[in-house]
Amino acid sequence: MPSEQTALTAESALPVTGYRLLLPDQWAQVPLRQGTEEAVRRVLDDVCTRIPKDAPPDKAGPYRRELERRFRAAVAQAQQTKALDLYLPVKPMGGGDFSLGASILVSETLLPRRSEARGRTEPTDLAVQLLSRDGVHGADLSSGEIDGALAVRREHLAGADPDRGAELASRRVEYIASVPDDPDRWFVTAFSTVGGGDPRDELAEALVEWFDAVMANFRWRRG
Repeated sequence: MPSEQTALTAESALPVTGYRLLLPDQWAQVPLRQGTEEAVRRVLDDVCTRIPKDAPPDKAGPYRRELERRFRAAVAQAQQTKALDLYLPVKPMGGGDFSLGASILVSETLLPRRSEARGRTEPTDLAVQLLSRDGVHGADLSSGEIDGALAVRREHLAGADPDRGAELASRRVEYIASVPDDPDRWFVTAFSTVGGGDPRDELAEALVEWFDAVMANFRWRRG
């Protein structure tokens, strides 16, 4: 019988086929390439069951329609980025209203292959180049590993952009990781929060710390 160490080594040699994020059940996953409508309907049906049955129809109806409008708008905006998955908090913690004040967007990006004549670029430099493509400057950058893979973390503030549905400024933290055994493939996990209305407030700080803890437990799926 193979030892536990041998089994772990064999598993780590398998190709990466996906990822795993450990999130509390207040968060829902919406796949953005397949099964999106089914997931949206499932989330909305679940949220609507928590509307009090004795709520006046003239209040429950508009609330339900506004909730669906906001949720679908968030999903549609995420789909425009050609991302893989969107995670949203759809159940209040300790009471309160449904809120879309935070999100996690997971995507992949490919780096054009570099010829030997152009020389070798360090993976960390490539990650920074990929993060820089959106024109963000002056961000807080650091590097490390997630589940054994090189990762670069970027944190910055993004201003309000009503034309894109962002009515408030937000605090953003992104991890971009080199997919093991596939140097041209990069995996991006991006967190965004408006905090309690100010991306610098205590709630925003706490949520950023929470997201860093989530990424500390990030794992690749292999098979």
